[in-house]
Amino acid sequence: MKISEIVEQLGGQWQGEDVAVDGVQTLAAAQTCHVAFLANLKYRHQLKDTQAGVIIVKDDSQGLPENHNYILAEDPYLYFAQVSRIFHPRVTAKPTRHATAVIDDTASVPNSCEIGAHVVIGKNVRIGERCRLLSGCVIEDGCILGDDCTIHANAVLYHDVRLGDRVTIHACSAIGADGFGNAWNHQKREWYSIPQSGSVVIGSDTEIGANSNIDRGALDNTIIGEGVRIDNQVQIGHNCVIGNHTAIAACTGISGSTHIGNYCIIGGAVMFAGHLTIADGTMIGGGTAVFSSITEPAHYASVFPLQTRKEWGRTAVHIRHLNDLNQRVKDLEKMLSMRS
Repeated sequence: MKISEIVEQLGGQWQGEDVAVDGVQTLAAAQTCHVAFLANLKYRHQLKDTQAGVIIVKDDSQGLPENHNYILAEDPYLYFAQVSRIFHPRVTAKPTRHATAVIDDTASVPNSCEIGAHVVIGKNVRIGERCRLLSGCVIEDGCILGDDCTIHANAVLYHDVRLGDRVTIHACSAIGADGFGNAWNHQKREWYSIPQSGSVVIGSDTEIGANSNIDRGALDNTIIGEGVRIDNQVQIGHNCVIGNHTAIAACTGISGSTHIGNYCIIGGAVMFAGHLTIADGTMIGGGTAVFSSITEPAHYASVFPLQTRKEWGRTAVHIRHLNDLNQRVKDLEKMLSMRS
């Protein structure tokens, strides 16, 4: 496509020559046939040497090198994502069924689905149009899948899980496994598993990364809203509610009955205690431990800044004596108040 054709389709303005491009790449790796972008100013120095055919930049950028072609956009990163989709359109299902697929006679599967090798579809499953079910995935009894869903290799949907339209679940994720509900039997000195009779409901346009797990509800359903983005290796406990368009980065763990609002951004490896409520629009930095509800949306973080091991050793010693130091300060304050 020529630059002018991209701008005609997506908006923005272009400067320079109307060259043709056929793909996207980073500033560092781009060649003359590629579209690149500059969204983070710390990479601005790469403008000097990049070979990109055209670079997407902020529409108010100043002092740009004159030897490049540019597309001026309000949000370069979003614009780049849209250009990427032009060159890499979503794969649509082919109406094929592998001979090894096992489909119960009671399941409703339209001919427009693509069903890969060793796929197992249980009883009373209803699958929408143009869905892609890839190798080794399992869809248990009573599941409902909307139109244009994609279930990647070895992902498992336990019984009665419900997906909206255009949901993507990546490889090896498990949706609807039993939640971690156990009662201690004092007489027998053993754990008793509490039946998990709820399910999981996932809204339309949501994407779930590889090796992530969403547990079914104990009584009510676990609910994932519309347009949610869940990264790889995320654990969501039973009866959680994740609001619309919230994004959760990898290795985050969310304990049961936690309600996270709409439009939240959760960094990687964040840990949530259970039964919390997180306000709409909250941002939580990576590695943060959240032990109480958040009622006011803001950017929260609790990770200790990086230090060398030697520096951390000294800091740890000080932390161990904080209570003693606090008491000494109180004693001094009391002594000073008596003298005054």
